[in-house]
Amino acid sequence: MIMPVKSLCIFVALFLLFLSGVSAQTLFTVDHYSVSKEEFLKAYNKNNTAQKPTPASYREYLELYIRYKLKVRAALDAQLDTLAGQRMELQNFRSQVAESYLKDETSLDRLVKEAWQRGQKDIHISHILIALSKNASPYDTARAYEKAMAAYTVLKRGKKFEDIARMYSEDPSAKVNSGSLGYITVFTLPYQLESLAYSLAPGQISKPYRTKGGYHIFRNDGERKSLGRIKVAQILIAFPPSATEAQRQEAHRKADSLYDLLRKGGDFAALARSYSGDNLSYQQGGELPEFGIGRYDSAFEATAFGLDRDGAISKPLASEFGYHIIRRLSRNPFPATMDEPATALVKQQVMNDPRIEVSRKALLDRIKQQTQFRMAEVNDLDLWAYTDSAMRNPGLTSFRGLGFTTTLFFFGNQSYFLKEWLDFARAGRGSRPPAGPQADKELFDRFVERMAQDYYRNHLEDYNKDFAFQLTEFREGNLLFEIMQRRIWDKASTDSAGLRKYYDAHRDKYWWEPSADALLFTCNNARTAEDLKSRLQTHPIQAWRAMADSGAAAVQADSGRYELAQIPGGVKAGGAPGMFTAFVNNPTDNSVSFSYILKTYPQREPRDFRDARGFVINDYQGSLEDQWVAELKKKYPVKVEESVFKTL
Repeated sequence: MIMPVKSLCIFVALFLLFLSGVSAQTLFTVDHYSVSKEEFLKAYNKNNTAQKPTPASYREYLELYIRYKLKVRAALDAQLDTLAGQRMELQNFRSQVAESYLKDETSLDRLVKEAWQRGQKDIHISHILIALSKNASPYDTARAYEKAMAAYTVLKRGKKFEDIARMYSEDPSAKVNSGSLGYITVFTLPYQLESLAYSLAPGQISKPYRTKGGYHIFRNDGERKSLGRIKVAQILIAFPPSATEAQRQEAHRKADSLYDLLRKGGDFAALARSYSGDNLSYQQGGELPEFGIGRYDSAFEATAFGLDRDGAISKPLASEFGYHIIRRLSRNPFPATMDEPATALVKQQVMNDPRIEVSRKALLDRIKQQTQFRMAEVNDLDLWAYTDSAMRNPGLTSFRGLGFTTTLFFFGNQSYFLKEWLDFARAGRGSRPPAGPQADKELFDRFVERMAQDYYRNHLEDYNKDFAFQLTEFREGNLLFEIMQRRIWDKASTDSAGLRKYYDAHRDKYWWEPSADALLFTCNNARTAEDLKSRLQTHPIQAWRAMADSGAAAVQADSGRYELAQIPGGVKAGGAPGMFTAFVNNPTDNSVSFSYILKTYPQREPRDFRDARGFVINDYQGSLEDQWVAELKKKYPVKVEESVFKTL
């Protein structure tokens, strides 16, 4: 049976309505404020990662969450959210967290995965450039395209790429290298050209590709496994560009002499500081920043990557700058597996590369869609004319029916006016003269992007559920702390009469299990512990504090009565006074703990009020809280939707 189109539409609409209803199901209400099933599950899953959910665990957490919401409701009724400290902390938290949401994770993840995949291989590229100036006219653009297509046509007919590169290419280096760029890898070229290179199979020639700089034709001359990155030091025996043959020979002899010294064990860094002509590296012993393929001259890179081990030194290498002696310091292969460290590394490189604009554009498109961005009906030519006139005449307030209050576009229900655009344009242009409609359009696009990000940042909780939950969680947590401090914690710790009364009514709760008076020591390592124990054994034990203090930050010490299970090293019920416990190693920081027993109490004994005070305060807080929650439940009726609870 085939459902009629109209019935199908109704069915889909009802199904979507059902789904939206499920996601917004109310689990319980506190007074007239509802808490959704979705919110409850988000909190439960965040705070119960170690156990598998069960009906009992859901029920237990539901009671805790209801108590939490009751206290928050009381804090809001007390207007604690209006306190300056609360508002400032919330704003600071919002500012810190919001930035992490101002990126498009889907496109960013795609860029990271793409960069990692490309980083697995290096590509040997040959290149022909037909150049275009930044403000090329349509006529010049057409001529450049025709020239590029002419070069591409003869290449497709089988002409040698090297010959055509020397004939057509406007890259100055083509006359020398016949168009060969050598090997490139990920992050070597601008992203557009990198993408062009990695789209080609070995031997394939690309069609002319347009960038701001002109038309490019690439050929993939071969591929190899990525060489990764390398760190080297160099000694450069330099000669000037106009050096005579005698000067070049003298530099060569000097380089050979230094190479002989290095082979006999000479200090590379010291010789670099004394003789290297590379002004950027000689003071660091010749060390260059870590680099990958495509950063330096291909012969220099081939020699550096050809060194087979750390510490290996090359023979003098001639270049247009002089003679280079290269020492390999370290070699880092490109990550072969996309594990967490590799992902983090590549992600950082992507975020510091101009290709991040792809992700920014994706974010802008998403913001426009979510916030229902729409342009007002303003004629572009009138807007650019007004913009250029206003740049020349800051006092101009209206032009061609446009004025400061003219609406240009909307995000949500917020309007953005022409005056805001002019202020942005003046700040972006500075004192530069008007540059024409195209420049105005590019600047206007940046203005829209800036306003989009500002609007989205300021209304993020309206568009991102995760951020809204995080913000609410922080806000309510702060309110909970504030009201608990006022209603419970301060009262419990300062109400001496109430504490004593609670202790007297619950004496049977507070007992000493078998215990001991002991000195507890924690040392930063085993040697310090051995030294301290030796001094404690040979000096009066009463001097323990001075001996511990002499170790400064290396030793921490305390004294008191402790139950035997609390004493490091272990003490049995029959442990004798005057004994040292065994050393206990803490694997997290390699510290060592041990104890000295002063007196033992082998029998179970009741605690007096002083010894029990800490436990009494804790229990008294719980008692006060239970009483308060009972009052809150009367003030703010709680209703649990059991039918929704069963769906958990």
